[in-house]
Amino acid sequence: MHSMATSGKEFSLRKGALAIYLPTFLFSAAESAIIPVIPAIARDTGATLALAGLVASMLALGILLGDIPSGLLVARIGERMAMLFSSILAMAGVILGIVARDAFTLGVGILLIGLATATFGLARHALLTTYVPLAYRARALSLLGGMFRAGAVVGPFASAGVIALTGSPHSAFWLTGLGTLGTIAVVYFLTDPEKVFGKPALVTEPDGRVVTRGEDEVERETLGLFRTIWVNRGVLARLGTASGITGALRSSRTVLLPLWALSIGMQDVQISLVMGIATAIDFALFFSSGQVMDRWGRRWSAVPSMVIMAISPLILCFTHDIAANVAWFIACAMILSVGNGLASGLILTLGADLAPRGNPAPFLGAYRFTVDAGSSVAPLAITAITAVVSISVAAGALGVVGLVGAFMMWRYIPRYIHWKRRT
Repeated sequence: MHSMATSGKEFSLRKGALAIYLPTFLFSAAESAIIPVIPAIARDTGATLALAGLVASMLALGILLGDIPSGLLVARIGERMAMLFSSILAMAGVILGIVARDAFTLGVGILLIGLATATFGLARHALLTTYVPLAYRARALSLLGGMFRAGAVVGPFASAGVIALTGSPHSAFWLTGLGTLGTIAVVYFLTDPEKVFGKPALVTEPDGRVVTRGEDEVERETLGLFRTIWVNRGVLARLGTASGITGALRSSRTVLLPLWALSIGMQDVQISLVMGIATAIDFALFFSSGQVMDRWGRRWSAVPSMVIMAISPLILCFTHDIAANVAWFIACAMILSVGNGLASGLILTLGADLAPRGNPAPFLGAYRFTVDAGSSVAPLAITAITAVVSISVAAGALGVVGLVGAFMMWRYIPRYIHWKRRT
C-alpha cells in the first residue's frame, strides 16, 4: 500500500473553511436545540419520568449503533454523500418527532437522529483525514471540535427563544428541522472540497482498488472493529473503560440534567436557558485542557476534570426535595460544565497517544466504540435506576462511577502513556 499526500504548500484550509465547518456548526446547533427539552416533549406524550429518560437515551444509543456501519457507508459513498445522507436521515427523525403522539414514535425519531449524528461525525472526520495534510491536521480537527461546541451553545439558547415565543417545547423540533435543512443546503450547494483542495491522498489496495486515504482508514476501521477490540483488550479494559466513563459523565448531562429539571418543576424555557449557559461555560474552557495536558501531562486534565464531574451529581442527589432545589440544580449544572470543559479533547488525545503510529485507524475505531458504549450505557442506566428507585439514587450512582473513573485515569495513564513535557 502506498500513498501520495497533498503538499502542504499547495494546501489552504481557509479556502474550504465554509464547506467543512459551516455544516458542522449547523448540524450541531440543530441537534442541540432539542436535547434540553426531549424529556419535556416525552412527558407531553404521556410518558412517565423514567420513560421520558429512556426516550432521551435513544440519542446516545443511536450514536453507538451508528458507529458500526458508518465507516463502511462513508467508504462506499464518500464523505460528502454520507453527510447528505445523514442529514436527510436526521430530517426523517425530526419529522417523526413533530408528528409523534406517543413515546415510542418519539423515541424512534430520536434514535434516527442519533444514527445520523454518528455517520455525520465520521464523515467529517474522514473528510479532514482525506484532504488536510498532516502538518495542518491538528489545527483543522481542533477547529472542528470548536464548531461542534459553538453549535452546542447556540442550539439551547435558540430553543429557549422559540419556546418562549410559542409556549410549546415541540417547537424546538421545528428549529432542529430548520438547522438540518440548512445543513443539507450547505453541503449540497457549496463547492465540493475536492475541487477546493485539489486531489486527495490516494491509497492503492492489494486488490487494485484506488481509494482516498480517509476512505481507506474508515473502511479498515470498521471491518476490523471487533477483532481489534480483542487484540487490544488489555488497554481498552483499563484506559478504554476510564475514557468510557468520561463519555458516560458527558452524555449523562443530556439526560440527567433535563430530566432532573423536569422532576423539580422547572419550565421548558428555563431548562433550555440553563443548559445553554452551562454549555457556554464548557465552550469557554475549550482551549484550557490542551494547555494543561501539553504542559503538565494527561493526568492533570483527566483526574481533576473527572472528580469535578463526579462531584456534581453526588451533590445533586441530596438536593431534590429541599426548598432551594432549583438553585442547587443550576449550581451543579455549572460545576458539571466546568469539569467537562477542563476535559475538552481528553478522549481524542488519549486515543491518539495510545494508537499505534503506523496504522492508527483500527485501534481508534475500537477505542471510539468503547467510549461510545459508555456514553450510551449511562443514560440507559440512569433511566433504569430512576424507574426502579429514584432519580436521586441514579445521580448518586453516576457520581460514584465517576470517582472510579478518576481513579482509573490516575492509575493507568502513567502505565500506558509515556508523556514528555512540551518545550
